[in-house]
Amino acid sequence: MKHIGITIMLCLCTVMAWAQGRSLELNDVLRGEFTPRNIYGVTPIPGDGEHYSQMNQERTQVIKYSFKTGQQVEVLFDVATARDCPFKRFDSYEYSPDGQTLLIATESESIYRRSFKAVYYLYSLRRNTSGQIRNAVERLSDGGSQQAPVFSPDGSMVAFMRDNNIFLVKLLFGNSESQVTEDGKRNAIINGVPDWVYEEEFSMSRAMEFSADSKMLAFIRYDESKVPTYSFPLFAGAAPKYNDYAKYPGAYTYKYPKTGEANSKVEVRTFDIQSKVTRTMQVPLEEGAYIPRIYFTKQPDQLAIVTMNRHQNRLDMYMGNARSTVCKLVLRDESDTYIKEEVLGNIHFYDNNFTFTSEKSGFNHLYWYTLQGNLVKQVTAGNYEVKEFLGYSPADETFYFTSNEESPLRKAVYKVDKKGKKTKLSQQVGVNNALFSSNMKYYLNRYTNLTTPTLITLNDNNGKVLTTLIDNAELKQKLAQYNMPKKEFFSFTTSRGTQLNGWMMKPANFDASKKYPVLQYQYSGPGSQQVQDQFSVSWETYMASQGYIVVCVDGRGTGGRGADFEKQTYQNLGVKEAQDQVAVAEYMGQQPYVDKANIGIWGWSYGGYMTLMSMSEGTPVFKAGVAVAPVTDWNYYDTVYGERYMRTPQENPDGYKAASAMERADKLSGNLLLIHGMADDNVHFQNAAEYAETLVQKGKQFDMQVYTNRNHSIAGGNTRQHLYTKITNFFNQQLKK
Repeated sequence: MKHIGITIMLCLCTVMAWAQGRSLELNDVLRGEFTPRNIYGVTPIPGDGEHYSQMNQERTQVIKYSFKTGQQVEVLFDVATARDCPFKRFDSYEYSPDGQTLLIATESESIYRRSFKAVYYLYSLRRNTSGQIRNAVERLSDGGSQQAPVFSPDGSMVAFMRDNNIFLVKLLFGNSESQVTEDGKRNAIINGVPDWVYEEEFSMSRAMEFSADSKMLAFIRYDESKVPTYSFPLFAGAAPKYNDYAKYPGAYTYKYPKTGEANSKVEVRTFDIQSKVTRTMQVPLEEGAYIPRIYFTKQPDQLAIVTMNRHQNRLDMYMGNARSTVCKLVLRDESDTYIKEEVLGNIHFYDNNFTFTSEKSGFNHLYWYTLQGNLVKQVTAGNYEVKEFLGYSPADETFYFTSNEESPLRKAVYKVDKKGKKTKLSQQVGVNNALFSSNMKYYLNRYTNLTTPTLITLNDNNGKVLTTLIDNAELKQKLAQYNMPKKEFFSFTTSRGTQLNGWMMKPANFDASKKYPVLQYQYSGPGSQQVQDQFSVSWETYMASQGYIVVCVDGRGTGGRGADFEKQTYQNLGVKEAQDQVAVAEYMGQQPYVDKANIGIWGWSYGGYMTLMSMSEGTPVFKAGVAVAPVTDWNYYDTVYGERYMRTPQENPDGYKAASAMERADKLSGNLLLIHGMADDNVHFQNAAEYAETLVQKGKQFDMQVYTNRNHSIAGGNTRQHLYTKITNFFNQQLKK
């Protein structure tokens, strides 16, 4: 009877535990066990309109699918069947403009955030008389890895960069290769691809384009010889291990313009492919100014050149003749503060027009111009933001875009026809992202909200759902087995009269009669948004499951609420944002279920900077904080980002002083864990090293974790598991005593 009773008790305990739900494990979260299924690498096939393609998971095939049904149509490329294929798998691919040739990347080596070099191969999709694709794989070049290749519009040539010079391969002449530039040199002259700061802050990885008639090649030349260098050490390390540094460490040295220092001198050049004549475009450019984009229009010889002054509060577009080099100003957009970098991604050219977005009304909206710079019409208007321009259909003169008209926390897909009628296409409320077919007849929609993992559908251009590709039903069933914290939105008004939006996660077994420690997560950078109606199971979810109330609030300076809200931190970064994070802690401390003596804050990058600024704001509300890869002084950061929001240190010394975590280090209150990667090419380890020394000299105790050979993402091997375990243990020790 005793044994039977014990058995019954064990069964009851098991049933009760199952009814309460399983507990989250940190390693499961970090391994992505709760990451929704997604579809990656979807590429609309050019000149087709009815189909898209993807690599298979094994990266051995390119598979063609129907936009209408989502069904597989055929295998376009297979390493196992393609003739003369020397590789067993590949990393990525792209199409020629006519969709008839694949350019396949293998042996890819990452350079910075967006750039990489690879060994490329060509594969023709043209069919034989029996309708089969049985062509041979051809190496693009035998001279070494290539970077940023681009097809000519007629598909007969590919230009690429190698060793800072541009090369041209003519496919119709036996893949004959010629060199376009000769002056490229590391840390001195770059042709055709951006320098570090352009790549990072203007979101670009290539700076060369063919003319519409394939007779000219235009490129940006970067002279970075006067830009100061930065070096960081490299050790043997592990995952990966660098055997060359087994006994003596090495170093990586590159050009990095910090605020107030010299930028690359840039100019636009054109190369006449037949005559082999190189010309320099006569585009006006102030000292230290930028050329963040060039575009050949649909008109032969007509080259659009976008420039920005160093303050980045004036954007000019010039139309230049690629042969005569004469340039004419056709568009100017100006701001009292700065022009957002996102504008550059919404410039697109059509036969006689181009799209452009501007915040000149106070909110980002879409405009339609002639190539001569005459405004045809403002496409959208209202107290909301256009987030992305998705495409234009010349056939019915319809524009497609996403906006946050419903709420700053949400995003929907819309179209506007030639009469100005606006139609919402996405059906569900939350965050929607769309990818259209090349003829704008169909789109793939990714939808999510707080409680809905990614739902992927194929739709027609009226918004009708044609088929569902992924519904993440398995993940929903899995989540139902867990004692999962629920995320909910809230808002409050600070003592300064600002209403702020946030989300909160309470423990799943929340008891309002108890008091819980609070963990604030934030990023807080200009234009960013962490409070959005989208699903995620993250480390924050795990911490909520461990008995924390986790909150995240977008303070002043963040995005989604128009230019006035976002740009009020101009020339004074960090101050208002820190005040708002302190206000969040004060608000939470007023809640009856919060242990206000145990509130922590953490963040990464700008969020790490904001952790330091908030803990040093002068109001001791945070018992502990973790700052990962933080900027600690804007003198240490790059020109484009730093000066966009702060101008130069020479122009704004008081603003830089007020925005420096170093300057307010003596006010640091609470226990700090400082984390940084030593090989961070973005936010240099110098930030953490100098801040740590400042704390030492001021007698401030703190903890510090350094990661060897790790960049800004601090990943690789077991690194992420170690990092998040470190942060978890730190907060548990500090806030659960």
